[in-house]
Amino acid sequence: MDLDSYTEKLTRHRPLPKFSGLEGKLHRFSPGERLVLYILTALLAGSTFILLAGANAAVSVDVPAVGGSLTEGVVGPARFINPLLTLSEPDADLSALVYSGLMRALPDGSLIPDLAESYDISEDGTTYTFTLRANATFHDGSAVTSADVVFTVQKAQNPDIKSQHRADWEGVAVSAPDKQTVVFKLPHPYAPFLENTTLGILPQHLWQNISAEEFPFSPLNTHPVGSGPYRIAGLATDATGSATRYTLASFKQFTLGEPYLKKISFLFYPNEEGLVAAYNSGYIDSFAGITPSEVSELKADTSIVRTVLPRTFGIFFNQNKNTALADASARDALNAAVDKQALVNEVLRGYGATLEGPIPPGLLGANVAAVPAPLEKHSTFASSTPNAETARTILLRGGWKFDDAAGAWKKGKNTLSFTLATADEPELSHTAEILAASWRAAGIPVDVHVYSLSELNSTIIRPRAYDAVLFGEVVGRTLDLFAFWHSSQRNDPGLNLALYANVKVDALLSDARATTDGKEREKLYTQFASLVQKDAPAVFLYAPDFLYVVPPKLHGAALGALTSPAERFANVYQWYTETERVWNIFSDKTN
Repeated sequence: MDLDSYTEKLTRHRPLPKFSGLEGKLHRFSPGERLVLYILTALLAGSTFILLAGANAAVSVDVPAVGGSLTEGVVGPARFINPLLTLSEPDADLSALVYSGLMRALPDGSLIPDLAESYDISEDGTTYTFTLRANATFHDGSAVTSADVVFTVQKAQNPDIKSQHRADWEGVAVSAPDKQTVVFKLPHPYAPFLENTTLGILPQHLWQNISAEEFPFSPLNTHPVGSGPYRIAGLATDATGSATRYTLASFKQFTLGEPYLKKISFLFYPNEEGLVAAYNSGYIDSFAGITPSEVSELKADTSIVRTVLPRTFGIFFNQNKNTALADASARDALNAAVDKQALVNEVLRGYGATLEGPIPPGLLGANVAAVPAPLEKHSTFASSTPNAETARTILLRGGWKFDDAAGAWKKGKNTLSFTLATADEPELSHTAEILAASWRAAGIPVDVHVYSLSELNSTIIRPRAYDAVLFGEVVGRTLDLFAFWHSSQRNDPGLNLALYANVKVDALLSDARATTDGKEREKLYTQFASLVQKDAPAVFLYAPDFLYVVPPKLHGAALGALTSPAERFANVYQWYTETERVWNIFSDKTN
């Protein structure tokens, strides 16, 4: 058989027996009948498809997928991408992405093992033993060992390094019994110690030959190698060598799993105005910490999330320098004269919470969740006559009398007037002027003195050379308020700006430091807050919100209560812009 005949045989039409009768009947249909049949067949196929699609939707779910990128804008340069040396917010932001610690803080305030696989705390609360993950690696592929942890902590303790974390490790002995084990011995129980172990770990093999003098000048500060969720993949600089762009790529060997976002880029701007302009022009997707006054300048479709910052802004009285302020009724009247909500509306455009005590919201018994923020809040502040009248009533009941000639309240030898010192930050100076207006409306003369931050610290706060000072306290996630309110901290370098002394409060603060049980610590701090509010050593004003501009397509960015802006990246490895659909039975494995 030749090739042509063989091909003809293969391609010859052979009607299938089962369908031959159907084909014959189909040929007998009229054109109209065939059209109806075709339409019904198409409807049947479409209905079947819809049913299958619906069934698939019922048993499947969208889950995060690897892919996508984020371009973040920041103000200021990045010079020390090193957890021991960070100075600026860009330094801290990049360090939070590049480095990992033994533990990692989550947005809800909890701590989970990161480089550590597990840890154990001795019964007396003075010995912490960590076991490292066997698969923990640095970005250059080398293993993370206990020697790296010991090296990093000892560098933090070295006074020549001048690390901001030195105080966290003072008196702590660190040792490495083997490559996977690290032991910390504390001189006394300290419940917040576990948070100190979130410190990013340096690779010893890259840093060990760099002296303390050379430490801040090492190229590793701008070309860092860590073990965090992102590694440095690119750097662009200007003619002066300053970074204009950092490109970070996801680290597939990150201990908590490969991040979803493949790339995060940072662009640097000289000021907030440049940052806002870049965002409005589409050069960046996101940026953090916008001041409330700039919110109205953002484009209309902007998406903002907000969360409370654990900051306590207030007026702290120096009763030793101005004896009129030692009178309880005087302090009560000063507090009553202030319309705190109006203050928040005017100074913070509503992005903040009023305070009546020393503990900001979200740190005592309740977690704070990030919430969408409206783009604009405006109000006009006016001195509140009812508040002024209330303040006058309190003074009269406290034995004060208003001297018309002097234009001030007097009681014995004391005249209720004072100077209020603060820093030349716009929000602080604005707050000070509003406060002064409120107090003057109640007949209390106040002079506002505004200083540069460095001058305020060196010549006013450190020597305690003020009648009253408007300032903010940065309260940590673990709510350790010892430095702010214990009587031993009344003098520099302590931070007890109210020079407050109360034996019961001292005992509560000391007990809270040594108590590892979270609920018990909350009880102690609740008692502490009650005593401070009763004694009124300060007028507590507000805790500002943290505002984060993000693209609508970004999901998973849970902020919680932040100790610092860089902590917005706590769960960055869970952020995503891309999704994929999988059956429910596989979704738990995917997430």
